[in-house]
Amino acid sequence: MTNTNKPNTAFWIIAIIALIWNLFGVFAYLAQAFMTDEVLALMPQGDQDYHNNVPAWVTAAFAIAVFAGVLACIGLLMRKKWSKRLFMLSFIAVFVQSTYNFFIQEYVDLSGEREYMPIMIILVAAFLVWYSKNVTVKGWLS
Repeated sequence: MTNTNKPNTAFWIIAIIALIWNLFGVFAYLAQAFMTDEVLALMPQGDQDYHNNVPAWVTAAFAIAVFAGVLACIGLLMRKKWSKRLFMLSFIAVFVQSTYNFFIQEYVDLSGEREYMPIMIILVAAFLVWYSKNVTVKGWLS
């Protein structure tokens, strides 16, 4: 008889890929938060305009999204139910940041060529919320 509470291989692959994805987010946040004026001056004008006008609450949402996502992935790898709450917190922060980017700052218009990335971030965050709920129902998290 097999133990149905034991996650399959796909669970581990998804959890590791999700952790790597969120670690890239942390690196992106740190690069933005600690960007020097010299580095900013090398960026295209649209990126400079975006970075010079980002309010603190959007930066905070970015930080919450990526750090909650990393902690949620660690919790997922540890098979802990609390990871589901952190994935939800991360998704809410992604939603807040994306609302600013799409509707207030018009990030896509400023940056030009990277329309797919903000949408991909929302989709991955939503998937991780769904997936964490799904594996909780399956009894893989305790």
